[in-house]
Amino acid sequence: MFELDNATPLQQISLPIFSENKVEVLMKREDLIDSEISGNKWRKLKYNLLEAQDQGYSTILTFGGAYSNHIAATAAACKRYGFKSIGIIRGDELNDQSNTTLEQAAANGMDLQFISRTAYQNRSDVTWLQTLKKKHEAFIVPEGGTNALALRGVQELVDEITVDFDTILCPVGTGGTFSGIVNGIKDHQRAIGISSLKGAKYLEDIIGELTTASSSWELIHDYHFGGYAKFDSHLIKFINQFYLETQIPLDPIYTGKMMYGLIDMLKKGKIPSGSRLICVHTGGLQGIVGFNQLHNDLLKI
Repeated sequence: MFELDNATPLQQISLPIFSENKVEVLMKREDLIDSEISGNKWRKLKYNLLEAQDQGYSTILTFGGAYSNHIAATAAACKRYGFKSIGIIRGDELNDQSNTTLEQAAANGMDLQFISRTAYQNRSDVTWLQTLKKKHEAFIVPEGGTNALALRGVQELVDEITVDFDTILCPVGTGGTFSGIVNGIKDHQRAIGISSLKGAKYLEDIIGELTTASSSWELIHDYHFGGYAKFDSHLIKFINQFYLETQIPLDPIYTGKMMYGLIDMLKKGKIPSGSRLICVHTGGLQGIVGFNQLHNDLLKI
């Protein structure tokens, strides 16, 4: 139970800037892990669902925003594996028809409960969480799915990589996926995280607490484009051009910023010549339809 098909593939990316800088770049296509439970979200959910089952829970309760990949994936996973699901959603002005992400979560049976943005700030409050757990008789998965069980699942994606590499890159939101990757790399390897959040220096403390002290890692804060879910026309143009040249779709929240950051670091000489790099495609593509409904700068994917 709770298994998806096979390891996700490594795809070599051939762009002129990579050959010019004498680097080899491969992408770990986590976006291909499943059509609904995509990318790092499945890695984070797998052992949480197993633990919930072992503890006898039939309901999963979690948290997220209006366009949360985690909410969409949790709803789909719970429907597939026989759990009820509850999503506590940030924004009491929203409803289950506000966008395609929430529509799909509701269609997959998730009970969406909308609360104010102020009240949502209590999502880590122990007393409130215990009240929710008791009221709904639910197994609680934190926002973004980040906990020790999630790290165990994420580390498996590193174990699947059969080629040696120097550096692995990953987009960073809550820090859980990146921490699991850091815990999985070998002593001679390093991990670079590209933060999607503005002013997120606090993530370094979180990652430090979740990872082993001997691991080599760095969190880059230069490519957030103004903050979570923020973007500009340069980023959209880059994502569209990347797709035209590689046929690999990126999203504007996570993977687009990671690849933009990598190429900019190459231009600035921050990646050593001769490196073999793995870029982790964490998925996040489910929100593109909703994105294109809202914005004039369309993702041509």
